[in-house]
Amino acid sequence: MIRDVEEVYERIKGTVNKTPVMTSTTLNNLVKAECFCKMESFQRTGSFKFRGAFNAISCLSSEQKAQGVTTHSSGNHAQALSLAAKMAGVKAVIVMPENAPKIKVAATKSYGAEVIFCGNKPTDREEASEKLIEKYNYTLIHPSNDLDVIHGQGTSAFELIKEVGKLDFVFAPCGGGGVLSGTAIATKQLCPYAKVFGVEPANADDAFRSFRDGKRYLVENPNTIADGLRTSLGTNTFEIIRKKVDDIITVTEEEIVNAMEFMWSRMKLVIEPSGAVSLAGVLTGKIDIESKKVGIIISGGNIDLSDFFKHIKKKIE
Repeated sequence: MIRDVEEVYERIKGTVNKTPVMTSTTLNNLVKAECFCKMESFQRTGSFKFRGAFNAISCLSSEQKAQGVTTHSSGNHAQALSLAAKMAGVKAVIVMPENAPKIKVAATKSYGAEVIFCGNKPTDREEASEKLIEKYNYTLIHPSNDLDVIHGQGTSAFELIKEVGKLDFVFAPCGGGGVLSGTAIATKQLCPYAKVFGVEPANADDAFRSFRDGKRYLVENPNTIADGLRTSLGTNTFEIIRKKVDDIITVTEEEIVNAMEFMWSRMKLVIEPSGAVSLAGVLTGKIDIESKKVGIIISGGNIDLSDFFKHIKKKIE
């Protein structure tokens, strides 16, 4: 069921951060358009995921809250659900792949969740979660395919459009498809004629192929720096994207890093690789946005900077 995004926003607005919208004259000149970057890196837990996690927790019954929740995630949803569950007094058990970024694992644990590790294949996560649900009767809060999560994540685009007005284009990253689905729902409700584009790493292009061929493909062992986008579309996100997204494009690993570098160096904003994918899609010029008003969902900023600061410290020793 597609819910009114404003109804969802009213439920969560007192808890989520109203994230800033940033602009850059340099960016506008590069792409010859008026761009508005919605900085979900400033959201609680450092990504848009808190919106969906908190909405999903808020929609649980008292019995479900008493039993506890689980999910599988490489990091951003793990952190978000951990915090949302803690705020609601709900037990959370999170399945994370062994290759999840250490900074995200540490943050998830710091918010109070129990972390269980699994193999690095997307199917390993799902199998581990299913065993927990079977044994403990936890409620699964899926990182992208849960409808309450999807609607919560759509409030980012809702806020953006309410702040800057009607948009011609909106770009959002795509992994499991949650934020892209939510973005498409919100955008089409507020700007029916706006075009919504998903952007995905070329090294994990299952959504691109699924959209192109009209059937859902699963990603296997994706090798991309954008760790938050290594998952496949779910049944719900696939159907929403088919109906409401105009197209999905892919970007290379180099293009992702270039987009990160642009935002770090020119806009002085720290974002993670997954958060840079939507900007990379704009910078590639694959979509003609000249003279248009463009929204860009910058999905998160959780990146491990320890090696960077170790390098700096070595220089001052």
